[in-house]
Order: sequence, then C-alpha cells, then structure tokens
Amino acid sequence: MKYINLYIAFFIALLSSCSASKFISENEYLLDKVELKSTEKGFDAAVLGPYIKQKANSKWFSIFKIPLATYSLAGKDTAKWINRTLRNIGEEPVIYDVNQAHQSQSDLLAAMHNMGYMHASVQLNTRTKGKKITATYTITPGQAYFIDNVHYIIDDDSIANLLKIEQPNSKFHIAKGTKFSVDKLDNIRKRISDYLLNSGFYRFNKDFIQFTVDSAANSQLLDVTMHLYPYRAYNDAPAVFHPRYKVGRIDYHTDNANGYLRRKIMLNNTALVQNDFFSEQKLQRTYNNFAKLGAVRYTNIQFEEVPDSQVLNTLIELTMNKPSSVSFQPEGTNTAGDLGAAVSLTYTNKNLFHGSELLSIELRGAYEAIKGLEGYNDQNYKEYGIETRLAFPRFVAPFLSHSFTRNSQATSELSLSWNLQNRPEFHRRVFSAAWRYRWEEAHHNLSYRFDLLDLNYVSMPWISETFKRDYLDDEGNRNAILRYNYEDLFVMKLGFGLSYNDGSDAVRANVESSGNLLNSLSHIAKFKTNSNGQNTLFGIAYAQYAKMDVDYTHLFKFDEHNTLAAHIGLGIAYPYGNSKILPFEKRYFSGGANSVRGWTVRGLGPGKFKGKDGRIDFINQTGDMKLDFNLEYRTHMFWKLDGAVFVDAGNIWTLKEYADQPGGKFAFNEFYKQIAVAYGVGLRLNFDYFILRMDMGMKAINPAYESKAEHYALVHPNFSRDFAFHFAVGLPF
Repeated sequence: MKYINLYIAFFIALLSSCSASKFISENEYLLDKVELKSTEKGFDAAVLGPYIKQKANSKWFSIFKIPLATYSLAGKDTAKWINRTLRNIGEEPVIYDVNQAHQSQSDLLAAMHNMGYMHASVQLNTRTKGKKITATYTITPGQAYFIDNVHYIIDDDSIANLLKIEQPNSKFHIAKGTKFSVDKLDNIRKRISDYLLNSGFYRFNKDFIQFTVDSAANSQLLDVTMHLYPYRAYNDAPAVFHPRYKVGRIDYHTDNANGYLRRKIMLNNTALVQNDFFSEQKLQRTYNNFAKLGAVRYTNIQFEEVPDSQVLNTLIELTMNKPSSVSFQPEGTNTAGDLGAAVSLTYTNKNLFHGSELLSIELRGAYEAIKGLEGYNDQNYKEYGIETRLAFPRFVAPFLSHSFTRNSQATSELSLSWNLQNRPEFHRRVFSAAWRYRWEEAHHNLSYRFDLLDLNYVSMPWISETFKRDYLDDEGNRNAILRYNYEDLFVMKLGFGLSYNDGSDAVRANVESSGNLLNSLSHIAKFKTNSNGQNTLFGIAYAQYAKMDVDYTHLFKFDEHNTLAAHIGLGIAYPYGNSKILPFEKRYFSGGANSVRGWTVRGLGPGKFKGKDGRIDFINQTGDMKLDFNLEYRTHMFWKLDGAVFVDAGNIWTLKEYADQPGGKFAFNEFYKQIAVAYGVGLRLNFDYFILRMDMGMKAINPAYESKAEHYALVHPNFSRDFAFHFAVGLPF
C-alpha cells in the first residue's frame, strides 16, 4: 500500500510539473488564477462569480490541474496519434484575454448596480510570474439604495381591480424601505404576468409592465413607478383593455396507428376546463399529465380564437407510442466477493386497457459460485423469479370524487412476484403481493409512496442437514437468532415514504409497520399458537415490527467540476408482539458500495462483533439499527470519466442482546467507540442516463479487532486485510 501511494504521488507530481509554456506565444500569458474579492467583509463576492467570463483551467479536487498537465504532455505535431489523444483528453491552456477581462469588469459593475449598489466600483489588477498571470477583481460595494415611494399606473381597470396592488397585503405590493434590486422588480413583473396568464389573459406578457426609477440628490432613497400598459395587437394598433379569454370547446385527435386512449382518460388528464378562464398553469399541467402517460409519445395543444368573442377552442393532438416491447438484460453480480451472472427478460405493454396502463412481466435468473463453504453438496447459488406489475396512471380507489381523481398526479400499482432461491445451506421461496400508490408535488420537489398492502410469504422447503446440525437443531447453539429466520413466515406491512430533492438537498424518509392488523384479528378469531407461543395464520407465524429510515444528502457545489456530497443515514427497526427478532429481509447490514466502503457487503458489525464463520456470517452480521456518515468529494476528470475521494463512517447494532452476536447491542455509552471509519478513491463512467461506479475502500478504524494494528488500520495499513473493491450502478447517495 505504501508503494502504491508513492506511485500515485509521483504520477501527480510528474503531471503537475509539465509546463504549458510551449503552447503560449511570446506576448501571451497563461491565466493561472482568478480571484474575486470585496473590500467589505459583509458582502459575499462569490455570488458574482458567474459574471466573470474567463476562468482558469479546471482542477481535479480543486487542487491539481491534471487536465492542463495532460494536454501539456502532447507535442505540437498533431499528425501523431499520441499528441492528438493527449490533447483530446486534456484541457487546452486558457490564454489571458484582456478584452474579456475588461468585459468581466463591466459586467460585474452592472451586476452591482442591479443589486442596488449604485456607487459600486470594480478594480482589475493582474500579477505576472513568468508566463503565468493572476487576475484579481476587487469590488467596493459602497452604500446600498432603498425604495422610498412606490407609484402604480395601471391603464386597465379590470386588471387593477384584480391585482389590488396598492393594498399592503397584496402579494404584488412593493413595501417602502425595501432594498432596491433590478432582480426584485423583475420578479414582481414575472409574478404579475404569471398571475394574469393564469387568470384568462392569454395574450399578456411581462413586457406590458415597465418600471421607472428616480433618485434624489445626496440620498440613498429611490422613487419607483410601475406602469402596466394597455393591450395593443401590434405597434400601431389602438390601445384597448387586455382581452380575458375563456376555454371553449375541447377536441382530441389521436394517431390510432399504435392504439388509442379512452376518452375518459383524456378528459381526466386535461387540466383545462371548458367555460373556465384560460390558465397557462393548467396548460402546462395538461402537457405534463400526458407526458407521464407511457402510451403517449408526443402532445401538441393548439388554440383557435372564436371570431367576435373571447373564447378559445382547444385541440389536443396525441401521437401514441408502440404499445409493446421486449427487453433482454444480462448483468454481472458480486456478493461478498462471490462472482456470478444474472439475466432478465421483460415484456412491457404501455397501454393494456387503452388507459395507458403499464403491464410488465419480468423473468429473472441468476447464478453465483460460492467460495469458502465446507460440508455442503452444492457449492453454488441459483435464483429464478417472475414479477408482474400493473400500474394505473391515476388513483384507483373507491369513493374518490371526479375532481380529486382529475387533479391528482398519482399512479396506482398492483404487483405480484414469486422468487426461488437455492443456496447450498437452504432453499427459500418468497411470494409477494402489493398494492401501492405514488404521487408527486413537482412544484415542491416532493414525491410520496403509500403501501396500502404489502404481503410477503416466506417458505423454507429445504434446509441442509449440515446447516441444521451446525446452527439450528442444537438447543444450546450460539445461533438461536437464526432459527426464527429459517421458519415459514408471513409479513403483512403498511408503509409510507416521502422524498424531497431540489438539486442541492435530498431527503428520503420511510416508515412501515407489520402485523398489527393480523394481531388484532388474532384476538377476535382466536388464532392458534405454535410451540414458540406465536399466533399463526394457516399454521404460519406472522411478523410484527415497526421500522423507520431517514437519509439526508447535501451537495456543496464549488464550481462546475467539483462538488462535495455530505450524507447521513439513520435506520431503526423494533420487533414486538408476535416477533422477538426481525425478519431477515428487514434487518440492516453495513459495508458494501452504498455504506462503509472499506468493508464488503455484510462484512461490518453489529457493533464490535467480529465474524469468524464465513459460512454463516452473512446472517449474523445484520442488526436492528443502522447509522451512516459519508463525505465524498466528486470531480470531473475528462471525457465521461469522473473521480471521487471519500470518507465513510458508520455501523449497525442490535436493540436486544443476542448470544450469537456478542458486542452487537447498541448502548449510548459505547456506540461511538464502535463507529467504523473507511477512506478511499473511486472512478465513475458518467453517461448522464446511468453511471457505472468503481470504488476502492480501505479500513481506517475497525471496531472489530484483535490487535491494535487491526483496530487503527489507518496507521497500520494491510492491503490484503483492509482493502475492499466495489462495482455498482449509480451514485452511492
């Protein structure tokens, strides 16, 4: 590991030392650095960064100019393929342009004026060192201007009565004493324009609104006048009141070559309403509604004015997608180092009942070669499954009003699946059925999921004699926790999920509970109990638990090439009533591509528990609680290749004391000592629509240790002991 670090450091030093001077003419300078400063501490000059036209060459991780260094390795003879290649993957030197620098200075000054700093100044200074130059823009804001008196001149009585803009409680009112900025006034223009466009004024736009600003001598106060001009069809046309339109007849035209949509479906997805005032917002919602229908490829909405009236007849033209498709997808798998392959065949129908209902049927098969197992006849893992989904692009439920169904942005989904898993230790069969709803509030960046019913029946038709003897049959064995997970089981849950993502902050929260309805019925119907004292349905025990998960991610965007992602995740689940232990599928695990990446999947925890039996540790290394902290610095390198460095921390714990998981129980006075820490680097092939990710993690602090060197692996690294490689699709968080 020491030598690898030395090689990396040497490679970076070599590239950084490469000079770009051979590409710089005698009277030119390489733009080495651009600085933006303010003479006042309270003013954040960084917000004006976009107004600087010329930036220095990009840096990996905001430190190393590797793209420029790569370009500098090339020779001037572009006939040679190596020179062309180095230039293509590198970045051409940015030559300082004095004209662009002065234009940036002017744009910065204009931006300061627009922000209300009328006496601002921008100073441009340059420093040269050899063939490199540093450009520094120093901003002196001066005193800000504030709005004193506001006057409104609206040459249209109907609009004036609608806006009520002079009333202080009006959302368009400009308060006296407000700090002046052009953006603020432009925002008022946009809000008024949007409001009127959504109130029937089909031909209105913000150019009908103009502001004039007057200032008094020796004063930082401004008088603002807003003019809302009357409507003119063209420049020389007479001024009239702005026409206010209503929606007239709504017609539909569908290209039936690939099927059709039922008229009720088209009506429910049309937000525009006949005889209501025209609304731009409802027009966009109509486009969005049809865009979400998998059966529709393209939507075009046209309006026709009825002569001598203020009525808009509407024509909605729909072009349909091909209803059916078949896809085949092979993939590689890697479970705790065991390599394998999987393949899936999927049939999709996007318009099953001519209401854009989506039917998908997926057949899946997988195979893995398992290493390290002894005493078992079969050393491989095989899986076969079928999953059927039927999704409706609306709420499907009784007692819903027509207006609610029409205005909701929701899908309803029925799913059925059967999965067969044959491991060397046991065979498992899982049957699942679910009915769930999903809906969105796009304007609030929110989406929701409600699992009204999610039923899983887990059957264990065969368990190997070796597995029984070693782990299940001995009454005093240390793996009593396993016995519950290798019995037939019902899981009937109710769940709710919420996610928020605005591009900088992302939150995901999920809660679910299982077994409460069955537990209530058991008291009424007097369910039978098994030898463990559990209530059973058809002779099968049901699980009872509550579970909650919360994830939060924040992105710190330094520039277009560099971002720091910070993530925290917390999950907790508690079995009660009919269950003493969580079902295996609901237990948490740590390690792997989306957790603490210095450990393999299910290789960490719970607590300070150290797995010693490779045959069964994937079961023992699970828990009832999970905590993750992650920091990942992401940088664009070249072409489609991105890089990352990361630090991960976290672990899992049990909430109860289990004999087969010593040191795994959560305790407030101990858990912080059991936080595992890892660090590493990663590469991503970013194709926009999907990302292939490779992460290489190293243990730094190991809570499950037998020696000081193993505990503090950061100080005593051992590549064979501490390294973990992960291959995954998508970002980790």
